[in-house]
Amino acid sequence: MSAHPRHHKPIVFGPEKFANQLGGADPALISAAAYESAHAILGRARTHSDLTVITRLVEFTDHYGLETIAEMWSQAAAVSTPGALWRMYALRHTIRKNPSLISHYYTLGMESDQVSRVVSGVADPPTDREIVSTVDAILTGAYTGEFDVALERFAAFCKVVALGQDAVAHHLHFGETINSSPEAPQPANNPPTLEPSLEVRKEVDRKARNLRAGANRLTTVAAELEAAAAKWRLGTLD
Repeated sequence: MSAHPRHHKPIVFGPEKFANQLGGADPALISAAAYESAHAILGRARTHSDLTVITRLVEFTDHYGLETIAEMWSQAAAVSTPGALWRMYALRHTIRKNPSLISHYYTLGMESDQVSRVVSGVADPPTDREIVSTVDAILTGAYTGEFDVALERFAAFCKVVALGQDAVAHHLHFGETINSSPEAPQPANNPPTLEPSLEVRKEVDRKARNLRAGANRLTTVAAELEAAAAKWRLGTLD
């Protein structure tokens, strides 16, 4: 069961109002506005029965851009209400821009962590459409259901995708055959064995490092979202 929501004035913060609140200077004002706006938006949405309003909140970055959310919440502490909302919106934005690639990584990682696979709630097979619709459903649930459950579902999703990225990085590092993207060409049967050039090896190593770095970032985000969920249940999430 989630913690009792904190009560705030029924303020709706749009981009212009938020900018006016900031005043353009004082970091303390920026931080205060981030926390106030996050709690106000979450509190209002969770007491609102109009699904049209919820849909507009979920699709906010589709119309106003991720930068607007970033200006409001990206500098907040990771384990906080604005920090958690920022991570969920940033993840949704990335997934919607790269559904095929994220679906590919999810497919590669899902057998390695069955618990996270179940918690995330992505149907099998995890097609592009299924990935996108599941993420929208999770974010909708943050506003209409249990906030901690939405955080944990996003965390589980991140864990599975991170495992897929790490699997691709591992195979690249050891020169084994695995597609780094769903569009990568399939190898022919019994291809001739050729020693890759130094340039090719460097490029493969670079890709493997980038994939591992991305996997590590997602693992960190998953841990932050889980910590936020735990604090929400205790009623101590700022």
